Amino acid sequence: MNKIKRDISPWSLMLTGLGSIIGSGWLFGAWHASAIAGPAAILAWIIGAVVVLAIALTYAEMGAMFPESGGMVRYARYSHGSLVGFLAAWANWISIVAVIPIEAIASIQYMASWSFPWARALVHQGELTSSGLVGSAALVMVYFGLNYWGVKLFVKTNTAITVFKLVVPALTAVALMATSFNTGNFGDGSISSFAPYGWSAVFTAVAASGIVFSYNGFQSPVSLAGEARNPGRSIPFALIGSVVIALIIYVALQIAFIGAVSPESIASGWHNLSFDSPLAQLALALNLNWLAMLLYLDAFVSPSGTGSIYTATTARMIYAMEKNNTLPKIFGNLHPLYGVPRQAMWLNLAVSFIFLFFFRGWGTLAAVISVAVIISFLTGPISLMSLRVHAPEVKRPLRLKGMGIIAPFAFICASLVLYWARWPLTGQVILLVIGALPIYFYYQAKSGWLGFARELRAAIWLIGYLPAMALVSYIGSEAFGGIGILPEGVDMAVVAAVALAFYRLGVSSGYRTPYLSESVIWQNNEPADAAVPAQPSDQSPSLAK
Repeated sequence: MNKIKRDISPWSLMLTGLGSIIGSGWLFGAWHASAIAGPAAILAWIIGAVVVLAIALTYAEMGAMFPESGGMVRYARYSHGSLVGFLAAWANWISIVAVIPIEAIASIQYMASWSFPWARALVHQGELTSSGLVGSAALVMVYFGLNYWGVKLFVKTNTAITVFKLVVPALTAVALMATSFNTGNFGDGSISSFAPYGWSAVFTAVAASGIVFSYNGFQSPVSLAGEARNPGRSIPFALIGSVVIALIIYVALQIAFIGAVSPESIASGWHNLSFDSPLAQLALALNLNWLAMLLYLDAFVSPSGTGSIYTATTARMIYAMEKNNTLPKIFGNLHPLYGVPRQAMWLNLAVSFIFLFFFRGWGTLAAVISVAVIISFLTGPISLMSLRVHAPEVKRPLRLKGMGIIAPFAFICASLVLYWARWPLTGQVILLVIGALPIYFYYQAKSGWLGFARELRAAIWLIGYLPAMALVSYIGSEAFGGIGILPEGVDMAVVAAVALAFYRLGVSSGYRTPYLSESVIWQNNEPADAAVPAQPSDQSPSLAK
């Protein structure tokens, strides 16, 4: 019998989340955010953390309820059935598997500012050349190898790497502030100088500069919940702890970066800042050669640590998606000795190479990942509240207070970030998610479309929400890439109203799905008052009504 091993401690789980969050984002994020929003990029990091924390809290409760490997691709299935579950899982998988190649791209891209001719040949105009592509592919193979022989090796490696990843960003922030801190770079005290491109630019920075992407690592502890000791305590500790520590580090780095930039380089505007390896080049300009060398080293360590973590979590997502009956059975096999889904790892390796080939620049792929992340987040608050309504007696090791307010707030925030990503990117990624439906329909056809009418009714909120958001983005204000039918200010009020309406529809359209019997609370034979009673099969007429 395939069995997941539970041997990850709470601290190791928190370090896994922190190691996922602090990847290439800290190396590039401060530059991208300030280029979009100027000094007000500091606020963008705080806004991003608030949004992610609100969403993370909803997943903390569900992660403790269903401590399963790859759990984030299962929760929507439990609350709304297989169609919503498939779309949520697909968006989540896209957002996670693409992180593996982007971390490799980050490491190679940081080498482009080295003085060696072969290093400069790795990147051309912000994109990998053929030689850069080969180097990135080699790094992806390293991530693959670290996880191929089991989760214990992965966790031990990650703990050491994460400690290093915490020390270097903190040291970088302190060194830059101590060496050069131009207070005039933060403006003259007026709002217009602090936010020179307006508040719309601050919001766009949250969605498109890599901030949401940088915080996305909070999913890793949830995906590894099935291998955690005492998940009711471990998961919220890991989620909240990793996001809060990352926020402190990111804000410190952003402040240090803004203060360290020479006034001459921003005389014509923050938009004109151009770097290949931002923090390292700043260190060299300030004659901090030791720091530059450390940063060049960490450009491999930080992304490689994150890439290794995501290689582990994406394999467990594929494992979970097979349990949803939307992928071939071979991907549900675990290695009898190492306990890892090796066939799933091979699939993710192939997909990583595809992403490497089509998206060869850090900024381009980070924007795509950010939008996919937000779409995958959307089902969390709705699934949580729907399960509270339709399966209230299911055992909850962790029941957070205030979710009646936090959950709709999280859904509205996620919708706003999706809008802030700007048209046409929002529409393109929504189309990418919907484009996976033929896979779902194939497996439905194999089962004879049993119970499909019930699945469709439970999914009507998501089916309506995605095109509605694409439409609002298209007709939205020009500040967010729209055609300007909705003026700035009114557009965000419309997004919030649309989000709240679909949130309520989503919670009410959930039902006590038969898929709850697939969860660990059923398989572990919990007491009758905590377990889910047997459900009719998809062949039952009650599911088609």
